[in-house]
Amino acid sequence: MTSSHTFAGRHLLGIEQLSPADITTILDLADQYVDVNRRADKHSDVLAGLTQINMFFENSTRTQASFELAGKRLGADVMNMAMQASSIKKGETLIDTALTLNAMHPDILVVRHPHSGAVNLLAEKVNCAVLNAGDGPHEHPTQALLDALTIRRAKGRLHRLNIAICGDIAHSRVARSNLMLLGKMENRIRLIGPPTLMPSQIDQFGVEVYDDMRKGLEGVDVVMMLRLQLERMDGGFIPSAREYYHRFGLDAEKLSYAKDDAIIMHPGPMNRGVEIDGTLADDIHRSVIQEQVEMGVAVRMAVMDLLARNLRTARANETKKETYV
Repeated sequence: MTSSHTFAGRHLLGIEQLSPADITTILDLADQYVDVNRRADKHSDVLAGLTQINMFFENSTRTQASFELAGKRLGADVMNMAMQASSIKKGETLIDTALTLNAMHPDILVVRHPHSGAVNLLAEKVNCAVLNAGDGPHEHPTQALLDALTIRRAKGRLHRLNIAICGDIAHSRVARSNLMLLGKMENRIRLIGPPTLMPSQIDQFGVEVYDDMRKGLEGVDVVMMLRLQLERMDGGFIPSAREYYHRFGLDAEKLSYAKDDAIIMHPGPMNRGVEIDGTLADDIHRSVIQEQVEMGVAVRMAVMDLLARNLRTARANETKKETYV
């Protein structure tokens, strides 16, 4: 696989550190991996000889499966660590875990953690490439990248689009990463949701904010619905699921205010009848939710490919230095 721009990152910890050129490089390479994944023979040897460890401190089905599939299709030795039953539960610190992992000599570490900044801390302590698969409400970079690839393929571009992100903005790392990525690519972003689910200091985000779905969706190209993060709420954020759907759930009537060719997105898992009408979610003419899942594998393959190249280059340079010394 080839990429036209040099990607210099050692880790992928967030969208914040990426330039528009970095984002384009990842998406261009991911486009090639979409084609690979649609072939009868989907395997390559890009990560042959490398070990990928998936550490999910939070439960995840689709993200973990996507990373595992991506690593195996690239030829890596993939290991999933059951962190819910790990030594962390017995009192081991994150630093101890990092030191233990280092002794195993992994090459790529994929980490999901319930606390913001935990993945960055691990990255400082290990001698391998670290990939953030979601850290608390902070960031979820590969989700934003797969969303971007889905939009670009559906709309033919990733700039100067009107994009509405709707629902639980306050608790969503998906929203935060998408805000950064779509902003870097010069899109006009609207946030729609109840005031109780908007982050504090929202006026500093450089976006339009609405608490009325119909006004907010008027003339948009992309409607990105979010999952209600009930596990991060301690009550009082919404009156009831029924009331939430009435005001902020996406149905055909509210969607009619968007452009006729507007696409519908959702990072999953969906609460049908709460965040989105099930018929709309399955509408093959408007919904790109299944395409998002497909793009997720391709994006994760592209990111691990690029990080592996940099890892191999760095290790080769270290070997040269040791030889000269």
